[in-house]
Amino acid sequence: MAVSTVVKYLSVIGAGVAFGVAASSLHAQAPGTAFKDCPECPEMVVVPAGSFLMGSANPAAPAYEKPQHRVTFATPFAIGKYEVTQAEWTAMMMENLSGYPGPRRPVDGPTWTEAQEFVRRLSMKTGKQYRLPSEAEWEYAARAGSTSDYLTSNDTAEFNRYAWYSQNSAKTTQLVGQKQANSFGLHDVIGNVYEWMQDCYIDHHKGAPTDGSAVPETAGCPRVVKGGSYFSGPQNLMPSDRGRFRADSGDVTLGFRVARTLP
Repeated sequence: MAVSTVVKYLSVIGAGVAFGVAASSLHAQAPGTAFKDCPECPEMVVVPAGSFLMGSANPAAPAYEKPQHRVTFATPFAIGKYEVTQAEWTAMMMENLSGYPGPRRPVDGPTWTEAQEFVRRLSMKTGKQYRLPSEAEWEYAARAGSTSDYLTSNDTAEFNRYAWYSQNSAKTTQLVGQKQANSFGLHDVIGNVYEWMQDCYIDHHKGAPTDGSAVPETAGCPRVVKGGSYFSGPQNLMPSDRGRFRADSGDVTLGFRVARTLP
């Protein structure tokens, strides 16, 4: 990285910390509250404490979505209102690696490792604890109280209201936030791009954490992706669906949204 770029980056980091302190002091951390810790930071939504049944109870569901089990969140947390956009990515990473360029499109193509670098820089900029969501956090936030197979019901005809998928996307990413939000105020949790999770992938939920934390680290493990993409059909558009990629794999169907520990 050139010296001038480093100086510019550090000056932006410093300004961001000051803005983050001011922003955080202004917003209340009540469920549903939306906030930003800096002008170019992702917009976040506070998700309430609570519990839900993670995984699928559908007898036809694959084994890797079972057993269904209760997960309890003792405290609220924050998660991105949208998938990380290319404008937000470029502000932190000084480059845009996306295959479908557009500042309000989700960033596409980052590896899990690159997403980790993004949240590291975002945390340094704001002085807050940003990270990838755990699979349990993501599914809890995506369901937003729903217990159906799909996001709002078992009716696939409703996809057009809330998801960009194989039948309406023209096989490309779309601008974030155009589809209906879920009950927690989150957009595009289903479709547009798959989202990286913090968790190592295991092919079942047996022994999975019940406190909302990520599956423990193991060396070289594949990482969970959730939510389906613009290329997905109905079978991959369930909140319980789970995919996996190597941490160093990038693909134009892959993106992410961030989580933040509160306060």
